[in-house]
Amino acid sequence: MLNTDMILKTLADMLLPDQININEDELYDAAADRYKKYAKAKKVLDVPSPIAIVYPKNTEQVSKLLMFCNEHGINVIPRGGKTATEGGLENWKENTIVIDALNLNEIIKIDTYNAQATVQAGVALQNLEDELRKVGFTTGHSPQSKPVAKYGGLVSTRSIGQFSTLYGGIEDMVVGLECVFPDGHIARIKNVSRRAGGPDIRHIAIGNEGSLCFITEVTIKIFRYYPENNKFYGYLVKDVDTGIKILREVIVNGFKPSVSRIYSEEDAAQHFYHFYENKCVLVFMAEGPKGIVQATGEAIEEAVAKFGDGVVKQVDGQLIADWFNHLNWSQKDIDDEIEGMIENDSHAGFTTEISADWETIPKIYHNVIERVRNEFSRAHDITMLGGHSSHSYINGTNMYFVYNYDIHCAPEDEMIIYHHPIQKIIVEETLKAGGSMCHHHGIGKYRSEWTLMEHGTAYYMLEKLKQAFDPKGIMNYGTIFPQEEGINKYIK
Repeated sequence: MLNTDMILKTLADMLLPDQININEDELYDAAADRYKKYAKAKKVLDVPSPIAIVYPKNTEQVSKLLMFCNEHGINVIPRGGKTATEGGLENWKENTIVIDALNLNEIIKIDTYNAQATVQAGVALQNLEDELRKVGFTTGHSPQSKPVAKYGGLVSTRSIGQFSTLYGGIEDMVVGLECVFPDGHIARIKNVSRRAGGPDIRHIAIGNEGSLCFITEVTIKIFRYYPENNKFYGYLVKDVDTGIKILREVIVNGFKPSVSRIYSEEDAAQHFYHFYENKCVLVFMAEGPKGIVQATGEAIEEAVAKFGDGVVKQVDGQLIADWFNHLNWSQKDIDDEIEGMIENDSHAGFTTEISADWETIPKIYHNVIERVRNEFSRAHDITMLGGHSSHSYINGTNMYFVYNYDIHCAPEDEMIIYHHPIQKIIVEETLKAGGSMCHHHGIGKYRSEWTLMEHGTAYYMLEKLKQAFDPKGIMNYGTIFPQEEGINKYIK
């Protein structure tokens, strides 16, 4: 096994000096993602820092780096915009190199006639969106991390955006891609509208979370943009169940508002404190050509009327528009949260997102809330516990559990004492009911202990992918694929 000096010497032979980062503060920052944001801010992380962060300038350099790491058993963590929340960027190995997509930042082509755009993995989503807006198009993809998230990370984590009910998740947008495997092989999946050429191999890379390959380039669909037609709808409703019934009515009837959400009273208090009146808040946005917006709006109103007994009142749509226009968080927001954690011994809370069919989601929601309140040993420290559904489909929806608490323990113990027990209850109730434990944040490392339960007998297929594409196990050790050594050391 190569030691640190030998690894750094080899990297220096392969790359220019400004492509290798060994700054101690930046290596510490690269040791974990937002999952351990509080411990990280307090400088008490319990995981090793990587040896170096490297910034390849092209696909060929990525290939050479992966071949080198594969030959010498060096763990690799692919990195994009650093917005991961489930430990997918956390380092569990001493000998680790972070390969960052910073220099893979070219918008290669915007093709409005064929409605697609090709970008390198390090292109920020907001940058592409800004360029598309100039020619009357949009990505249709708008996660809260939009100002800082990058395409390599978005694709590798199966990201979803706030307009997903209309445009779909990132997996619905990817046309083709380029990726590099640990043995250095560069694979290009061509851009076509559809094909029946065997299994859809795009999905080997999409959602792999850096555990199978490094994504270097993607081609995504783009959509015409009609901001002048946007219409917002807001309602106060009596309970979450009523809101879910209204969401289902709209979607199952064949309509696709870009935004369709129901917030519990507790969660609504965070977002709509100036008008929620201690009620749940139901939110819709219709967008697109005028005719579609009009038809969608009428469908929303009909669904609300059908379940009118559970609706308290309608609120001014401008209130919803104003809220939505300030929903995304920038790098400054992230930096401000870090400063707040350092100064105030608190943070903005956590979320755990799951999915299931329409009938099952309300049951999971109520079971989780009851169990957390009655079984969680630190329930008296909880300052907020609620949730919202924000991504709906013809056969079901998601539930974003949202929670925060007063922290009465050492920063390094917070996740084990507070977050993990709550997340464990959410995962248990979801899997017991047949839902998915991770709707769009991915498995990372901190849901990997349940990967086998998530997939059941189909885990055989997932495991074979790892054995085939990363037989030496150098890609993002501990992410998706459970590693007992890491789980026992950093979770249990």
